[in-house]
This record gives sequence, structure tokens and C-alpha cells, in this order.
Amino acid sequence: MAGKGGMSEEEEMEKRFTSDLGPRHHTAVSEFLLLGLTDDPALQPLIFGLFLSMDLVTILGNLLIILAVSSDPCLHTPMYFSLCNLSFNDICLSTTTVPKMLQNIHTQDQSVTYTGCLSQACFVIIFALMENCLLAVMAYDHYVAICHPLRYPVIMNPCLCVLLVLVSLPMSMVDGLLQSLMVLRLSFCTDLEVPHFFCELAQVIKLACSDTLVDNILIYVAICIVAGVPLSGIIFSYIHIVSSVLRMPSTEGKHKAFSTCGCHLCVVSLYYGTGLGVYISSVVNDSPRKTAVASVMYSVVPQMLNPFIYSLRNRDMKKALKNLIERLASFL
Repeated sequence: MAGKGGMSEEEEMEKRFTSDLGPRHHTAVSEFLLLGLTDDPALQPLIFGLFLSMDLVTILGNLLIILAVSSDPCLHTPMYFSLCNLSFNDICLSTTTVPKMLQNIHTQDQSVTYTGCLSQACFVIIFALMENCLLAVMAYDHYVAICHPLRYPVIMNPCLCVLLVLVSLPMSMVDGLLQSLMVLRLSFCTDLEVPHFFCELAQVIKLACSDTLVDNILIYVAICIVAGVPLSGIIFSYIHIVSSVLRMPSTEGKHKAFSTCGCHLCVVSLYYGTGLGVYISSVVNDSPRKTAVASVMYSVVPQMLNPFIYSLRNRDMKKALKNLIERLASFL
């Protein structure tokens, strides 16, 4: 039977199905929209000032740590070499996410290009995984220093320190690139709003109309392997550290050992504690905006607080920072 315009019923149904399907899919996505933390215009200036201040503190604080360690020969040790790399990684992670958010607020333009979004997601993964690896390297350094003090100079030689960092970098890069490139095969719907202040890969994948099972499996496998292995190394190191410290006969030796690990343990607790909090909030809360707010505690706050933790709790670092500031003041 012919329908309207002389078309058969099958042709009319096919046309209706195609018209319904067509607008919903994008074969070539040009940009995404970053919704940020809130859509209230009155709060935008406050958020801009807050995140600008946090980003500047993160950059300046970690930069001071790097300069202090580099300028003081007494701090040219494996532990402070890893600390310099951690500070540099914190600067990179912070500048990957916050400046784009500040630009969007300043220009009142929430858009981010497709390439820019995937690039940002890739770099966030790389630097987050590097953070895990560097914290594990520092935990191993403390383990050797406390459990095998006589063999420390032999085990933690400069070649091994450089090798551990160099191995961590390509491993993180491969995982970040692999996860980001997997998104290229996805087709996206017309709803391209990312309820976050940066392009988090998991949130981008949720916008896809095509099957995302492989991408989700890859994300969880990568988290278990690339993030789980360093965390297991940290737990293993501290189990042996605590066991060795408890066997020490002197109270002074125990205090010195715990003070050596205190800064690193605070940083580890802050980093993994906030990360676990974000995961729990994403499971409990069905609001992506609330998850985005919680993710600030994972992606911004630890990087800002790390310099304070190491400078306030470490006597050698405080001395090096004091000397650096005095030299800078005399130079100016």
C-alpha cells in the first residue's frame, strides 16, 4: 500500500528510522562542551580566582622545590631526585587541566576541540600514572634506606634512579596514548556536554553512541595494572618498613625512621585517599557535577599541597629553601 507522496509503507518507515537516527549521531565530532563545576554565573568569578590562586601556588611551590634541590649539593640524593621529578610532574598535571578551565570561564566559551579534548585526556592519564610510579619509586627508596641501610649506596645508585624514572615514563605514555586512541573509533551523539572541568576520559566515553565495552574494559585493566602495581609496591615497602622500625631497639632510631617516611606517607595518603574518595563519590552520587567537584580533591589539591608537606616537615628541605630565598633576595 502506498503512503504519502506515493511511497510504500516500508519506504516510509525506513525514511522515518533514518531521519530519527541521523541527527542523533556524529560521524565527525568537531568539539565538546566542558560544563565546569557550576553553571551559576555569580559563582564563576569566585571559581576563577580560586583556581587561579591554586594553580599559581602549585607552580611556584613545586618550582621552589626543584630549585632548592638543584642548588643544594647536600640534597643531590636519590630521594630528592625522585622528589624533583614528582614536583615537575605535579606542575605538568596541574597545567594540563586548570588553564583550560580558566580560559573557558574568562571567555565565557565552554567549547573544547575534539583534538584538544582527547589530547588533554591523554596527558591527564600520563601524568596521573607517572604520579603513581614516582610515589612507588620513592617508597622503594625509603624501604632500601631503612631496611638495608648499609647497602643503600650500592642499590640506589644514580643509574638505577634514572632507569626507574625512564621506565615509568614510556609505560605511562603507552597507556595514555592507547586509551585515548581507542576513543577515535567511537561515534558520538548530539549531546556532547562533558559534566566536568576537564576532559576526563571516562566522562567522554559515556557520551558515545556506539559500543563502549572494549574501552571500559581497557580503562579498568589499565587501572588495575598500571596503577595497581605501583600501589602494591608502596604497600609492600611500608609493610617491611614498619616491621623493621618496630624491631629497632632505640626510640631515637624509630623516631628518625618515621620522620624520614613521614612526608612521603602524607603525600601517598593524600593522593590515594582523595582518589578513593572520588571513586566512592562517583558510585554513591548519580550527579556528574558532584563527581566533578570531588575530582578537584584528586587532580588539583594534592599537587598544591605536596610542596608544603615536604617543606614544612623536612628539616633539610627547609634549610635549602631558606638558603635559596636568601640568594634570590640578595640577587634582586
